[in-house]
Amino acid sequence: MSPETSRHYASFTDARTHLRDVLDAAESGHTVTLMREGARSAVVSADRLRSFLAESLPSQAQVAHEDGAFVVFLANRPFVSEGATLDEALDDLVVSLREYALDWEDHLGKAPNHSGEWGLVQLINLSTDEQLADWVRAAQ
Repeated sequence: MSPETSRHYASFTDARTHLRDVLDAAESGHTVTLMREGARSAVVSADRLRSFLAESLPSQAQVAHEDGAFVVFLANRPFVSEGATLDEALDDLVVSLREYALDWEDHLGKAPNHSGEWGLVQLINLSTDEQLADWVRAAQ
């Protein structure tokens, strides 16, 4: 990569010394990496990452209206919510997603059947409640 599009810092100390440059480059969409104890990490704009994840991970939400209640569920994921209105069902789903992200970071991320949900957890953590509800609505 050319120096104009990529920034690499060989050490944490180097990145810390140039922190303003690191953050400015990340916000501009440049690739920024740094090394620490042999591990390479990337610094990216949270808003850009959130937008990318929202586009890359469609919710595949489905809505049903049965017996006076709205049910929202995410296909291929273990999330189901119910409410008297669609907004109530979406609010309940957002709570479930937030609880899942906490559980994933605490212990589920190490479980083989949940370890692949890293992207979803990042999307949840980088989103407001309104953004999560909009992400679910986008499937309809």
